[in-house]
Amino acid sequence: MKEWAFVSDFDGTISKKDFYWIVIEKYFPEGHEMVKKWKAGEIKDIDFLSKVFTSIHQEEEQILQDVLDIPIDEHIPRFIRRVQENGGKFYVLSAGTDYYINYILEKYGIKNVTVLSNKGYYKDKNVHLDINPENRYHSDRYGIDKSKVVQDLKKEFDTVHFAGDSEPDSHPAVYADVTFAKDKLQDILTEKNVPFVPVTDFTEVEKELVNKGFLPYE
Repeated sequence: MKEWAFVSDFDGTISKKDFYWIVIEKYFPEGHEMVKKWKAGEIKDIDFLSKVFTSIHQEEEQILQDVLDIPIDEHIPRFIRRVQENGGKFYVLSAGTDYYINYILEKYGIKNVTVLSNKGYYKDKNVHLDINPENRYHSDRYGIDKSKVVQDLKKEFDTVHFAGDSEPDSHPAVYADVTFAKDKLQDILTEKNVPFVPVTDFTEVEKELVNKGFLPYE
């Protein structure tokens, strides 16, 4: 089988709810107004997330409980295993932070996955982002440039699949061999005339990969 990779966004794609919404709803109601400014392009993504994640003001035990309560696509643990068992490499590519992603992967026993995201750490009752401008994938807006990551992976693998759900995912979608789009990403890619496969969950993604011969029938 040819060398191939599957790259997935985390918030809203693997997870069913963005972590920033959990924080806003539980600890930072002022964030609702910030969301409007962010969506309007008045605030950079990384500045928005930094403000939200440093407005939690809870002990780490509570933050970790909130993290572990994040709902995910029930099919994703099996999906990742099937990809790995059939010659594929799995990557999580997120403009959020690896702080909560790593805990979620550990909770569900998901192993041998490369997480490419903004570094995060707990300090003084909040989650802080450690953004390195010297990182080869640095983005002034998102913290991590997903497009550059996918372009690099295309040099390494014969085929790169990508899955996402929102505006930041529209940029790497241009370079992926196949993009699986959920929710708002479908409208954005339609408007940009970028081809995609519309999906609602990873069961549909798996069926498509079976049909294309990347995964065997069961």
